[in-house]
Amino acid sequence: MTSEEYRVAKIDGRDIPWDASQLRQIQEHPCFNAGACHAFGRMHLAVAPKCNIQCNYCIREFDCVNESRPGVTSQVLSPEEAVERVREVIRDFPYIKVIGIAGPGEPLFNEETFETLRLLKEDFPHLIKCLSTNGLLLPEKVELLADLGVSNVTVTLSAVDPEIGEKIYSFVNYHGKKYTGREAAEILLENQLKGLERSVELGLITKVNTVLIPTINDHHIIDVAKKIRGLGVYLQNIMPLIPQYKFADITPPTLSEKRAMQDECSKITKQMRHCRQCRADAIGRLGEDVQEKYYK
Repeated sequence: MTSEEYRVAKIDGRDIPWDASQLRQIQEHPCFNAGACHAFGRMHLAVAPKCNIQCNYCIREFDCVNESRPGVTSQVLSPEEAVERVREVIRDFPYIKVIGIAGPGEPLFNEETFETLRLLKEDFPHLIKCLSTNGLLLPEKVELLADLGVSNVTVTLSAVDPEIGEKIYSFVNYHGKKYTGREAAEILLENQLKGLERSVELGLITKVNTVLIPTINDHHIIDVAKKIRGLGVYLQNIMPLIPQYKFADITPPTLSEKRAMQDECSKITKQMRHCRQCRADAIGRLGEDVQEKYYK
């Protein structure tokens, strides 16, 4: 990475250099830095089973040890079990530098997430803490995440137009009330954008995952890239649709189609090109997972 890639455009358009701690949180994170993939690993803790939205491409009802996709785990851990698993894993694989929470549901919708982060802050302050979210609760939880030592945040944002968003989400459960259609998409988008803005303001290294869904949002990905660039988001990860649930009949984008979209969006904002769409319990280097050793 060049020195220029260690800079982020803030909301007012100024380029602010990262400090030494933030540099490490990029340099040693295999998702935020392609150059870290071969030297450093990550560990996902599956402590968050409940979800507060229903994406039309997501189903979490079954697991296969040979399947690698978000939402899949062999076991949901308690916070205490998760911390013990971290202790075991970093003893066996000291190259693990990142501890992430990415499900199998929505981390911010599960109190176990925050208890796990509290325990990790006490026992493993030197490890990088990372969290992935749909963003619905991010505005009200992001400061707590920062207080608990989370430095890297990823938000899945696949539309910045509610008309497109309502085609992607079946419903949103927000503060105990279920919303559908355009209203659900508007509520989700508003909170995603507020959360992203505040995350950047707090100095968190912020990434956006965008699911590329042919016939649904493939014409709209560039608009997403433009929007997040304006918010100061560090990195965009364009992920191909894995057809299932209501989108089971949609043909996923080809590798060349995904690359073409990444090439176009790279003119706007920095792109992640090495994503493996990892499981919620992934352990190891990207593409070299070892979680089967710990899930019997």
